[in-house]
Amino acid sequence: MPMSRAMERTELLQLNEVQMLKDKIQSIRRSILETINLGGGHLGSSFSCLEIIATLYFLKMRHNPYRPDWEDRDRFILSKGHAAPALYAVLAELKYFPKEELATLRKFNSRLQGHPDLRTPGVDAPSGSLGQGLSIGIGMTLAAKMRGKKYKVYVLMGDGECDEGQVWESIMTAAHLELKNLVLIIDRNGWQLDGRTEEIKKKVPLMGRLRSFGWEACTINGHSVEKILEALDYADHSELPTAIIAHTTKGKGISFLEDTNQGHKVRLDADQYLAALKELDKV
Repeated sequence: MPMSRAMERTELLQLNEVQMLKDKIQSIRRSILETINLGGGHLGSSFSCLEIIATLYFLKMRHNPYRPDWEDRDRFILSKGHAAPALYAVLAELKYFPKEELATLRKFNSRLQGHPDLRTPGVDAPSGSLGQGLSIGIGMTLAAKMRGKKYKVYVLMGDGECDEGQVWESIMTAAHLELKNLVLIIDRNGWQLDGRTEEIKKKVPLMGRLRSFGWEACTINGHSVEKILEALDYADHSELPTAIIAHTTKGKGISFLEDTNQGHKVRLDADQYLAALKELDKV
């Protein structure tokens, strides 16, 4: 009976944490909009992966904002580096650097450039040239395995990025090396620079392809904190590298941007910005 009550308390705590994170995500989404309005950036892509990054940093990963170089921390690689504003907003919320610094996005001498680099506290790998993040993640995971370390390595990749041949070479390598501490998350928002992903190069059946390469694979709603957390917990018990295909909506949270490529431009015009702010403030 005491064990049952303890489990209930744990479940209640998790529910409270999830609800608190959902509320926080809404304020972070507004922060991203404001930041991009000042410095420019990829709004649609940042909004599609926000829940994924926030769930990792707030509820899953072992990390320490006061010791960004802690040797046993879990690693995160934003392979789709153009979504850097989402990563920066989460890191600022966690106090890796002052929130006021978000206003310096893409400015000269700023630590917050258009794509992540190692000058930014909390960034584990530079990115921007698509297709390379998983290779970096393999190196980090292999290093951990050779040194007897237990940290996990999480790589967030775009679905358009899966067109890169290096991605599939990496997927084959990770399976061959049995890197069970490697987790790949694919932001499946259905868009890439030139249009819809299926019109540029068919990705379906993506899960079947990943499994045929020797990976554990699953699909989830990439805007559900609960489903993201469930998939990440599942990956902890896999003996294979794990791929999570997270179905998302590009421009999530702003009706006139959702499931379009409009958010791929550098910034909204004044009327669109005010309309977007009004929508986010209503939620």
